[in-house]
This record gives sequence, C-alpha cells and structure tokens, in this order.
Amino acid sequence: MTDTSKSSPALRPGETIEQTSSFLPKFGSDGLIPAIVSDATSGNVLMFAHMNEQALQQTIATGLAHFWSRSRGKLWKKGEESGNLLSVKEVRTDCDQDVVWLLVDVEGDGVACHTGAPSCFYRRLIASPDPSASLSLEPAGLPLHADHD
Repeated sequence: MTDTSKSSPALRPGETIEQTSSFLPKFGSDGLIPAIVSDATSGNVLMFAHMNEQALQQTIATGLAHFWSRSRGKLWKKGEESGNLLSVKEVRTDCDQDVVWLLVDVEGDGVACHTGAPSCFYRRLIASPDPSASLSLEPAGLPLHADHD
C-alpha cells in the first residue's frame, strides 16, 4: 500500500481512483491516513486517529485496530493496555481513498476513550448569543443514534 493518485500505475487505462475496485489508500505527505472509527451496531462515532501503512496493514491482518500515535511517535494497538480492544468488523474508504472508516465492536468494558467515556466525542460545543463570550463545552449525552424498527 503506497501513496497513489489518479495516474497511479495500479489503475487500468481510463480507470479512476473513484471507479477502481482496487484498494489503493492514499497516505499524506506525512505518511498518514485519517481513520474514523464508529460503533458497528449503533453507528456512533467513537474516535478519530491516524494510521501509517504499518498500522493499516496490522489492522487488516489481525482484525484489531492499530493506529499511529503522532504524540508518541509509535504504532499502538488501541485497547492493548485497557482491554478495550477495537474488533474491526468492516473497513471502508472514501471516494478518493484518502480516509478510512473502521466499523468496530469495542471489547472489554465497551469504552473507546481513554477517559472512560464510550466515545472520544463526549462533549458538545455551546455557543453563546453574545459573540464576545467564550465558547464552552457540556456533556453530549450519548447515544446519538436512534434505533429504528
């Protein structure tokens, strides 16, 4: 898996990245690709992280989510220490293959955030009618996804 573009040799003549059935993830100049992680059952967004080529390969090979920690500068398996592993049920990519989306089941205690919250997106922005006032955050109150019969 390497950085690809519309003129990639992996594409057949006349084929575009949007039409191909080949998985050709496009990593940025920093060697990373954004990864959105959602709960496979509820659809709630759990977290956002980055993957390098090794993290993506490890995720596909093991079925457990791996990421590249920009702050620590190393590969990490999500939940390795907490037991809240992310078991990957499906990997999707967007139209130009520069983002991946993981649909997962959270093992262990079922929390995806290191704070103990079910999702890393546990706060929402509260805007004030006064434009000079500071913006603030409040608990978001999950779940965000409504089940339909």
